[in-house]
Amino acid sequence: MTAPSTDDLGVRLHAADNVVVAASEIPEGTVVGGVPARRAIPRGHKVAVAAIAEGEPVRKYNQIIGFATRPIEPGDHVHTHNVEFRAFERDYAVGADVTETRFVPESERATFQGIVRPDGKVATRNYLGILTSVNCSATAAKMIADQFRRPGLLDEFPNVDGVVALTHGTGCGMADDGEGIAVLRRTLAGYAEHPNFAGFLMLGLGCEVNQIRGVSEGWRLDPSRPVATMTIQEQGGTVATVRAGVEALKAMLPQANEVTRQTVPVSELVLGLNCGGSDAYSGITANPALGAAVDILVRHGGTAVLGETPEIYGAEHLLTRRAVSPEIAEKLVERIKWWEEYTAKNNGSMDNNPSPGNKAGGLTTILEKSLGAVAKGGTTNLTGVYKYAERVTAKGFTFMDTPGYDPVSVTGIVAGGATVMCFTTGRGSVLGTKPTPSIKLATNTEMYERMSGDMDVNCGVILSEGESVEAVGERLFQFILDTASGRKTFSEELGFGQEEFVPWQLGAVM
Repeated sequence: MTAPSTDDLGVRLHAADNVVVAASEIPEGTVVGGVPARRAIPRGHKVAVAAIAEGEPVRKYNQIIGFATRPIEPGDHVHTHNVEFRAFERDYAVGADVTETRFVPESERATFQGIVRPDGKVATRNYLGILTSVNCSATAAKMIADQFRRPGLLDEFPNVDGVVALTHGTGCGMADDGEGIAVLRRTLAGYAEHPNFAGFLMLGLGCEVNQIRGVSEGWRLDPSRPVATMTIQEQGGTVATVRAGVEALKAMLPQANEVTRQTVPVSELVLGLNCGGSDAYSGITANPALGAAVDILVRHGGTAVLGETPEIYGAEHLLTRRAVSPEIAEKLVERIKWWEEYTAKNNGSMDNNPSPGNKAGGLTTILEKSLGAVAKGGTTNLTGVYKYAERVTAKGFTFMDTPGYDPVSVTGIVAGGATVMCFTTGRGSVLGTKPTPSIKLATNTEMYERMSGDMDVNCGVILSEGESVEAVGERLFQFILDTASGRKTFSEELGFGQEEFVPWQLGAVM
């Protein structure tokens, strides 16, 4: 994306665009983008700077974001009342934009203070976890975790970040094979193997479809990691289970506490990328700034994982052009086709996303939202495409197939191995991703100031103070390293991250 230009009132993202974005509320008659506004334009919304005939494309980022449903005059407000989503052919041009990555010499690469596990994996946090095989054991799991929030219980173990219960709403009333249970088990495996867990308790009811034995088949766990399993029925009920669960986790605390942080290369970092509560500034400030940080991370040998397949729809051709092989590009295109069939089967449309809040913030179609969202992935080559909750093994910039629904998406990305999460938001999303720390990036200064107790980084300064995307990206990269080294984010301080564990539920509920 070329650098945006601004006349204080409007932001033009490319010289070929026929709309500009209002940088503030624009009164009727005010000149913006060289034309007088024909009506008041809300902050973050679009105003036409050229005539657009009915049926012609509306262009932003020098890409198609929709088609005019009626003639649009210069100065008109451009939004859902005169623009619609239409499917159109994209030029995938596989590999056309692949470039040679200019890696930083190893001796000069960035480092952070990480926790090196006995199997060599590097953690950014040190939790004990409670995983559940089925919804029926969720309440007991939370009761166990609650005991560790009582004052004094963890005082002797300062290196343990806490005990977190990750519960969900499925695990029974489902087929014992097929896609639904496979996705659930893959997600649970990703958390069981996650380096940010020093140990965990696996808790079931006993009679569920998703039996613990089936869940744990194929887990690749370090033999030294403490693990306990139990079911409520075998323990003799809820009270006995809570008592036994607390004792099992207490027994893990001394070993979990025996960790020290040490200097490790940033190539050991896996950064998750997500957005939620987006607005029109997401694709102008926070997402490009995060993309700039991703480019730095990749040059230093690290890994980044972009998700939310419905929110790259219409922009996927920008990723296939960066795919290092036809096979990787085809994996991405296959996932796009799956989503088209999936939404059609459920009498929906890919344009059911954006949400009402996104539209209130100025986003008109999924095409516009996607073009802004994909900026989180920076500009480097696409080195891998993964199914939901698959372990990410490739270095560099990668993609994971996840829904756009934030908690489901971040659950899959963390299961894939993300040890730090960056989450951009324009409307003001509050979300955590335990056991992985989540950094909130505000797209605009007004929201950052209003929600200063939730937002970690203000990327709105790109517009409000004229800072460059590159400068904010560099500052964000350092913030990521500080977070990986133990600095607490606001979502961690507030206790977010337990309720946001939401595995993608596919298949029939029976």
